[in-house]
Amino acid sequence: MEKWRIRLVNKIDRAGLVLLGEEYQVSADEKDPQGIIVRSSKIDTDKFSSLLAVARAGAGVNNITVERATQAGICVFNTPGANANAVAELVFVMAGIGARNIHSGIEFCRGLASLTDEALSKEVEGKKSAFRGFELAGKTLGVLGLGQIGVRVANGGARREMRTIGFDPNPTLGNIHMLSARVILARSLSEVVEHAHILSLHMPYNDKTRGFVNRDLLARMPDGAMLINYARGGVVNDEDVRAALDAGKLGCYITDFPSTALIDHPRVITTPHLGASTEESEEHCATMAVRELMAYLEHGSVSHSVNFPNVESIPGDTTHNRLIMINRDIPGMIGFASQTIGSHGINIASYLNESNGVIGYNIIDLEDCITDEVLAIIAAHPDVIRTRRICYR
Repeated sequence: MEKWRIRLVNKIDRAGLVLLGEEYQVSADEKDPQGIIVRSSKIDTDKFSSLLAVARAGAGVNNITVERATQAGICVFNTPGANANAVAELVFVMAGIGARNIHSGIEFCRGLASLTDEALSKEVEGKKSAFRGFELAGKTLGVLGLGQIGVRVANGGARREMRTIGFDPNPTLGNIHMLSARVILARSLSEVVEHAHILSLHMPYNDKTRGFVNRDLLARMPDGAMLINYARGGVVNDEDVRAALDAGKLGCYITDFPSTALIDHPRVITTPHLGASTEESEEHCATMAVRELMAYLEHGSVSHSVNFPNVESIPGDTTHNRLIMINRDIPGMIGFASQTIGSHGINIASYLNESNGVIGYNIIDLEDCITDEVLAIIAAHPDVIRTRRICYR
């Protein structure tokens, strides 16, 4: 049997790659891949004519042309939650650094390397008050975005005796159920922004959130507040943040996304995109991405897709072929597929259909072989985006 062709983009943890058995041909140089595994590099799905799916080893997919992928019937996966603990832990590490001026204190101490112990001690005792900070306990933590990372940050704030308020305009019920009872679930954005001494951002980056933190939002925050961005760089307007820092409106900005507009500002603490950079996170993301891709290529099952509905099915013992039909979500498509298949004497063992309001995804298990002729009839329907035939025997 011909091997599945997989293109690797960026360094993917070995824990995930070892899952790809002999039936996979894996290379960073694959020119015509059926599957791509990527971390942060840009992926233009239009460039690969045989591409069936892209698995992003991470949560954000703004580096992938998702809309064009959808139009071409290419499934895009991400790995929500796989790096959540790593990001949430780092948020509190950096909040502590900012609150206690640790970064400035470290630089101060490094500058004393040439002194004698006596002189060093005198200098430390005389100037340590310049680095006096504040405790997180008792402060109000605002969390914007209650996905798996945001929920962990909100719960972490509650454990640290912070008054924690979270807001998400489109909350997922499963995530909300994971919130600590001590976290206040806000009914509006204003309820968070206007009270947060520390505001932590955890929303996705898209057209609606581009430049979300701007001059107007910053003006509504308490004077001297701390802003933390471990979401995406584009959700913050850097020029507006700099103006707020210069005016004293914003006390500190901590971000994982360096930019020329802010890199040199004394009240900006920048890390080099380290949110998910832990051994554990990279392993979790890689294994999750690979498993998603394998399930899709081998069986057409979809889990954690950002553009297709989730649907999983195990083929029965009588399944000869599995037909995958991806179509625009309009009425009549199930009837069209069923009638076309039945009219050619092919028995349908099971039919599973799911929709996300844009895409209809169908897994049709057949007890007979579906011919190229029948496939061509189905594929020719103007609202069918793509078809696949998976053979089991």
